[in-house]
Amino acid sequence: MDTLTLVIVLAALGLLVLVGGGLALTRGRRSRQRPGKAALPPLTDLEERPGERAAEPSGDVKVVAPPGEPGAPTGPTEKPAPVAGRMARLRSRFGGSQATLGRGLLGLLSKERLDDAVWEEVEEVLLTADVGVGPTQELVERLRTRVKELGSRDTDSVRALLREELLTLVGPDADRSLHTTGADGRPAVVLVVGVNGTGKTTTVGKLARVLVAEDRTVLLGAADTFRAAAADQLTTWGERVGAPVVRGPEGGDPASVAFDAVKQGDAGGYDVVLVDTAGRLQNKVGLMDELGKVKRVIEKQGPVDEVLLVLDATTGQNGLVQARVFAEVVDITGIVLTKLDGTAKGGIVVAVQRELGVPVKLVGLGEGADDLAPFDPEVFVDALLGDPAE
Repeated sequence: MDTLTLVIVLAALGLLVLVGGGLALTRGRRSRQRPGKAALPPLTDLEERPGERAAEPSGDVKVVAPPGEPGAPTGPTEKPAPVAGRMARLRSRFGGSQATLGRGLLGLLSKERLDDAVWEEVEEVLLTADVGVGPTQELVERLRTRVKELGSRDTDSVRALLREELLTLVGPDADRSLHTTGADGRPAVVLVVGVNGTGKTTTVGKLARVLVAEDRTVLLGAADTFRAAAADQLTTWGERVGAPVVRGPEGGDPASVAFDAVKQGDAGGYDVVLVDTAGRLQNKVGLMDELGKVKRVIEKQGPVDEVLLVLDATTGQNGLVQARVFAEVVDITGIVLTKLDGTAKGGIVVAVQRELGVPVKLVGLGEGADDLAPFDPEVFVDALLGDPAE
């Protein structure tokens, strides 16, 4: 082989090495740049794990600003309706079949002769309205005693008696205030939980409107990362009332989003941070454990001031099953009953309070943006009894 040939061969080999190295480097860079989901730790263990990633801010989490702030979407911010008087709408919306509980009881207790058969009917009316076995037995026993003492059974007297006893059953003295004032200058943290279909994300948006109507500053945390539509929906609610939203990538770690939301709320001086969680199926152990993880991670920065369980009032006893499971995972402090205007089974208010030992604090009264109201026992009982003139 002459010198020229040798030079050509060596040059070709060098070129091949250079090209091959470049391709390997390119593949390496592409491999590092390729997006991928970080493996989440197992969700079946509620104990803290050393170096748990969910306790640290996620670089993928972003804040969506409300209208009027730099980088925010354009569009007017709505002015929520005043909160006072919202519950009064229930009286008109409980017309017709929704007032069957009160009317049925009034009709039975106004009879001239109250024998065992009539009292059995009273029990049946209460049980059909989802009041629950224990509360029903207590109420019937008190009614039997007090009706005997009453003497007269004219409609007005029976109505007044029944109103008093139903009000006692619902619990007029329970603390139904929302804990939306944080300690030591920190924002109050409200965690909202519930299964799919109860109107949970919508409730978070409506609750933001309630707080904004009371001149509170609100930050929303879209910790339902399993449905992009949930974060989008919450962002829309935030835009309507001027509340920024902290959200992460679809399929990301919800605990990281919750952590970042609370951190942003503290840094930004907000009054309240509302954290929406994924709609858990109560029979999915891993998902329920993950909910416990979200709460635990938030508490690394400070206490969770309120844990609201959203239940669909139309589901009746199935709602009680959901309530039991959620109460085992997180400490429920209050209940939100949605679609209360769409059910004739108003007794679920009594049943779920007895089941959890915590009060109903908010109720959904319709599809409108301002149809979430603080629960008022007296207005509720009057709605159950219906209009005396009807």
